[in-house]
Amino acid sequence: MSILLTERAGSFGDRTAMIAPEGTFTYRQLLDASARVASFLLNGSRDLEERPVAFLAPPGFLYVAVQWGIWRAGGIAVPLSLSHPRPELDYVIGDTSPAAVIAHPDAADRLEASARDRGLRFARSTDTLEHPLRALPPVATSRPALILYTSGTTGRPKGVVIPHDTLAAQVTSLIRAWEWTEDDRILEFLPLNHIHGIVNVLCCALWAGAVCEMLPAFDARQVWDRIRRGGLTLFMAVPTIYVKLIDAWERSSHADRKAMSDGCRGMRLMVSGSAALPVSTLEKWREISGHVLLERYGMTEIGMALSNPLHGKRFPGCVGTPLPGVAVRLADDAGATVAPGAPGEIAVRGRTVFSGYWRRPEDTRKAFRDGWFKTGDVAVVENGVYRILGRSQVDIIKTGGEKVSALEIEEALRTHPDIRECAVVGLPDPVWGEKVCAAVVLEAGRSLDTGSLRAWLKQRLAPYKIPRETVSLEALPRNAMGKPVKLAIKKIFQDGAGQL
Repeated sequence: MSILLTERAGSFGDRTAMIAPEGTFTYRQLLDASARVASFLLNGSRDLEERPVAFLAPPGFLYVAVQWGIWRAGGIAVPLSLSHPRPELDYVIGDTSPAAVIAHPDAADRLEASARDRGLRFARSTDTLEHPLRALPPVATSRPALILYTSGTTGRPKGVVIPHDTLAAQVTSLIRAWEWTEDDRILEFLPLNHIHGIVNVLCCALWAGAVCEMLPAFDARQVWDRIRRGGLTLFMAVPTIYVKLIDAWERSSHADRKAMSDGCRGMRLMVSGSAALPVSTLEKWREISGHVLLERYGMTEIGMALSNPLHGKRFPGCVGTPLPGVAVRLADDAGATVAPGAPGEIAVRGRTVFSGYWRRPEDTRKAFRDGWFKTGDVAVVENGVYRILGRSQVDIIKTGGEKVSALEIEEALRTHPDIRECAVVGLPDPVWGEKVCAAVVLEAGRSLDTGSLRAWLKQRLAPYKIPRETVSLEALPRNAMGKPVKLAIKKIFQDGAGQL
């Protein structure tokens, strides 16, 4: 069997697939470019045989050409984040031991040294397009397609392995639920190292034969400029982006506001996900756009599991019902299904669920119970729809659509020469969903200010992981077992004591 996504692309031929910073490209051009990338990667071998290939590229033609090329060579695509500093990129490269590292020319300097230091094959993405074509291997749909990194309770990101048939199941579930067609046109500006941008936007668009317009990154003014020109049919973003778009709309002239709103009203669907959507944001967006944002629920390990309806009533603060092909239940601590109306941990089963964590069999085993994936999110069913209550694990923080491990941030903070102890928590925030906050205990006689700490952390952590608020304490509140009491730490922040 062949790769389902690229197989479908062949039927769309000279239809426009994307409008990217590099230009306008057809499905045929994507297939030709990806075949050359695959030929380059094979380098005389017949098949990459499921070896990972790490790549770094902004949204655009080269991103898709490389991703598809990795697949067509029989490899596993490992998309890296443009916002991550070198230590985090090095971690993923070290964890996957890729057959090759490919970077967009604008990002090549960030990866070449890392690849060379490890003796890995390195190439700029533009160079791969010059390679002569050769025969490509058959790729079974059961093979792994993606490794996406997500933070977990261990403090270091884990690689989530998504096979081709799982990817196809995730995409077709959304195609059916949200009624994607060849006539759709969507704007892509989300990071393409996360499932939201990769699956919900890019893969769905290209599977349907639609047009995906790509911006290199989110910029509120650029997004509004494109919306006001009209022609888009779908729009997907995280709550933080909607907050920023609202702010830009409010700072615009009356005439500009009208054009912006008219552009929104011309679309058939607008979606919010990756973090809880404040009701105030939903209501303001409805006032601006005429749309009741469709809220959905998913995560890297399961794709999308729950969604409000495309047609019919949507309940603010709720994430709807199970998507086609997805089984969902609420379980208690023992794994039994809870009584109707009672809260429980969301458990998911079906073809949309990942196959396991990369090289972490024990973590994979712990993530499942009787074939059900344990999400760590607690919900309740009210009026026939699911409402998320929060995380069962206090050490996972969702900020700006990103899932962040408090333990990973603590690990970085502890390497600072002036910090003796620390604890990281998440607090509610109207813009970010949750904001990262750090309580620190300094070494005797040392001092520290927020500005210098943030500058120091920027060299070690992605921007969204850096604490937005920091307090200095004489000692961390701890329980009888010596573990920091994070509820007490949250209260310290809420009381505003000890802020740096």
